Amino acid sequence: MNLEILTPDRKLYSGEVYGVQMPGISGSFEVLEKHAPLVSALKAGRVKVLKDKNNHVSFFDIQGGFVEVLNNKVTVLVEGAVAVDAVS
Repeated sequence: MNLEILTPDRKLYSGEVYGVQMPGISGSFEVLEKHAPLVSALKAGRVKVLKDKNNHVSFFDIQGGFVEVLNNKVTVLVEGAVAVDAVS
């Protein structure tokens, strides 16, 4: 599935991923391949990008925004975001 994380200034992330966990306004949720179409508001928090099934992950701290899931593409539109180094 394809993931894009976009801010008004730039494209922060674009690529194929296994899944993504996001901070929805009603609680965290996860999107995996072939997820049903979805539009949801996001609150400030951490997005966890699951790059593959072998636990390779990336993290992004986001400000509020929205996510759209359609045709195996996840588009995250946020006011601001920064990449966070993974801590083991």
